[in-house]
Amino acid sequence: MYRARLERDFKLWMDKGLLREDAARAMLAEYDGRESTFRAGRVLLILAALLLSASILLLVAANWGALPRLARVAGIVALIWAFHFAAAWLQRAGRSALAAAALVLGVATFGASIALVGQMYHLSGDAADAALLWFAGACLSALTFRSAAMATVAGGLAWFYFISLLTEDGFGLSFDWRTWLVPVLCVVVVVQVRLADAGRARHLAYLLLVSWLAWRYVDHPSLAFAGGLAAAGLVAFLAATLPGSPLRQLAIEAGSAPAFYSFALALLGFTALQYQAVGVPTEVATGAGTLLVALLGIALAGAQNGAVRYLGYLAFAGELLYLAFETLGTMIGTSGFFLISGLVVAGIAWLVIRIEGHMAQTRRTEVSQ
Repeated sequence: MYRARLERDFKLWMDKGLLREDAARAMLAEYDGRESTFRAGRVLLILAALLLSASILLLVAANWGALPRLARVAGIVALIWAFHFAAAWLQRAGRSALAAAALVLGVATFGASIALVGQMYHLSGDAADAALLWFAGACLSALTFRSAAMATVAGGLAWFYFISLLTEDGFGLSFDWRTWLVPVLCVVVVVQVRLADAGRARHLAYLLLVSWLAWRYVDHPSLAFAGGLAAAGLVAFLAATLPGSPLRQLAIEAGSAPAFYSFALALLGFTALQYQAVGVPTEVATGAGTLLVALLGIALAGAQNGAVRYLGYLAFAGELLYLAFETLGTMIGTSGFFLISGLVVAGIAWLVIRIEGHMAQTRRTEVSQ
């Protein structure tokens, strides 16, 4: 999607005489040569590695009882090392896609070995413990090879650990040390993403952290927790977007994710505050706070971050309609409510047009300077 938009922009600029054709081709070639660039062949190769690993593990499991215990352990260890040695050789030869596939095979074999060895020796533990050990193995491979594929796998295993905790506890989270490991895993994944330049995988960590906080609130709702979510999200968003912030440049280098997910966390906190509110005046006050946060997000990051802009529009429109329903829905009939809703939506459209016009003018001013 981004490459297609980039190619269209280059063509438009070349037609206007703002960009030479050779320069456009060189920039597109540089973008296509990046390790993080999407390639269908690379994705299909990783999927083939997953299918091959599944076939190998099923073959081993089918003949598991016929092998002596020592042969079983030796065979699993040999497979893990063979795939990692193959990945090292392929990476040295410059075949990064094949190296990533070999690493996926190695980590998948390691994950299966945890289950098979646990079953063979009747080791105590549950799915969450196995997921945590599997995550550690994937992290070791990611750090050793600086592999974007392994950083992505580690992000997926962090999610597997979190889901395992939820399912084992009946979709409720108890306050134990395993629960508090989830944000630690998020930090580990973000570090790996930066080391391996796996930009897309950071969304797994940010989304997991926001989901974990949401589950914590659902499991233990309180006014203090809701206020903490709102304050933490707002402070993080301002740190990532406010001009003059010492963290703004670091957030920009990390892409659109820090601003978007901190903004989403702030809106989640204000939504929780509104849920905790008692009485129409309090709901209106918290709703006004949500509207201000939505406008603040659009003003600070809307021009550069499309995800923040659209989330801000959605939050602003949804909150206005909610307030109209809560304050006017009980006072007027159905037809009157739809009339008020139509006027509110028209007002939102007018405000959005004004904001987008202001942002476009700001961009033109920055380009002219």
